[in-house]
Amino acid sequence: MPLAMNKNVFITCAVTGSGATQERSPHVPRSPKQIAESAIAAAKAGAAIVHCHVRDPETGAPSRRLDLYREVTDRIREADVDVVLNLTAGMGGDIVFGTPEAPFPVSAAGTDMVGATERMAHVAECLPEICTLDCGTMNFAEADYVMTNTPGMLRAMGGMMTTLGVKPEIEAFDTGHLWFAKELVREDKLASPALVQLCMGVPWGAPNDLNTFMAMVSAVPDDWCWSAFSLGRDQMPYVAAAVLAGGNVRVGLEDNLWLGKGQLATNAQLVERAATLIENMGANVIGPQAVRDRLGLVKRAPKGVAA
Repeated sequence: MPLAMNKNVFITCAVTGSGATQERSPHVPRSPKQIAESAIAAAKAGAAIVHCHVRDPETGAPSRRLDLYREVTDRIREADVDVVLNLTAGMGGDIVFGTPEAPFPVSAAGTDMVGATERMAHVAECLPEICTLDCGTMNFAEADYVMTNTPGMLRAMGGMMTTLGVKPEIEAFDTGHLWFAKELVREDKLASPALVQLCMGVPWGAPNDLNTFMAMVSAVPDDWCWSAFSLGRDQMPYVAAAVLAGGNVRVGLEDNLWLGKGQLATNAQLVERAATLIENMGANVIGPQAVRDRLGLVKRAPKGVAA
């Protein structure tokens, strides 16, 4: 397919994620205050969207606690800079099996598998403009961990997002995830045009070679809006690749800790680097209101707060 460069690009900053990165960099935020402050700094650096997980403030472990999401949301909404809020809905779908010879019972320590309503509770409470929908089950790098998103679960969660008026960001880790996303749109579980995040180089999903990347891009319907990212040292090259292929970009400490060799990054520094690359390619970095206009988003106060 011919390249059609995107001339008006939005940047998403994935602020903290749920991986074990907090032990590898002091810049990975843990507490709601730290997460919100890092998201606000990323917005001031040029991110139109901030994608947020929450962590246990003491241990840094991934968390689904509603009060933590609410504090992050309130702090970001009260900030002196505007930004589109994107909360993960990927938590609560984790299964860690036992050994290859004895997969059951599953590991109680690593398994966190709950129903659709519980997975969506913080979204219903906080009412972000966007939340993620991981459109498939997938083996991750860990030996016995499976990210579990069944068709029934995705139909239920997608329907809840649509009813709440929160835009799903379809996270596609392989081509089959895009195939199922199209089915959700066909079934009216998700509205069209949809929003997609192409997740490249995550073991064991779509490898981050350009042939696979362009196959993923080609599978996105022409009227959908998409972004892409890759991990570690490939994060910035994929900023350029995504813009050249007609998409938008994601950077941040969820996916990459480094600004350069031996130099740990902050979220704001990664956003600044991405913005410089985009502008040097002759494209414009657009802001949060332009993103809302493009995607049909509505900024709302969280439940119980006067608009």
